[in-house]
Amino acid sequence: MVKKRCFILAIIGSWAISGVAAAQYSQADVEAGFNLYNANCITCHGANGDSIPGVNLRTNQFRRAVTDADLNRLIQTGIAGTAMPPGRYTTADLAGLVAYIRSMRDFAAAPPRGDALRGQTIFEEKGNCTSCHRVNGKGSRVAPDLSDIGAIRSPDALQRSLIDPTGSMLPLNRYVRAVTRDGKTITGRRLNEDTYTVQLIDTEERLVSLIKSELREYTVLKTSAMPSYKEKLTSADLDDLVAYLRTLKGAR
Repeated sequence: MVKKRCFILAIIGSWAISGVAAAQYSQADVEAGFNLYNANCITCHGANGDSIPGVNLRTNQFRRAVTDADLNRLIQTGIAGTAMPPGRYTTADLAGLVAYIRSMRDFAAAPPRGDALRGQTIFEEKGNCTSCHRVNGKGSRVAPDLSDIGAIRSPDALQRSLIDPTGSMLPLNRYVRAVTRDGKTITGRRLNEDTYTVQLIDTEERLVSLIKSELREYTVLKTSAMPSYKEKLTSADLDDLVAYLRTLKGAR
């Protein structure tokens, strides 16, 4: 439906939000909100939040909302007399949507310091990033796909992930090591996990599903498989690499 969940229509106005900083939202919420936005809101509001005349979500200025609680209410109840319908979101969904909307401002706030074209060369050559990461169908699937990383992480978050990958790693992206009953060791990145099973992609890019009760050992590794680039790249290299990553907005 063209009007599916156009959830902020007509709420942008001249009232500024005060005291709101993207840092107060977790990266997990921002990324969850990004996925919900793409599923429910992008048709009307567009990738940049500015497809409706007179409405620009990136300004973080809302006519009918001042607090996050106000935004939650608008998203859930809709706006009578407009094309924005009521939603049926969980508390966690609302937290993610609000986190992503608030973060939109910071994604576009600062111009990139580096050279994106040079950054792409560093990504593909000096940084050897495609040996683990995939971008727009090119590269390995061992590590997370980065095709839309520029839409869900701020420049500061991208910089931190290059310098301190372990500290920036989301829980679901942690590698795990499993030992089967016959002694076979399997290491890979978690894709999904529940009480009884875990699905992962191993170091050979194979999809593996394991039943936990059939494992001799199951360990979530606390250290990222990605090396820190703090000493491997110059500060200029890092700026260029971040500039390139910021251009990755995914297929729209």
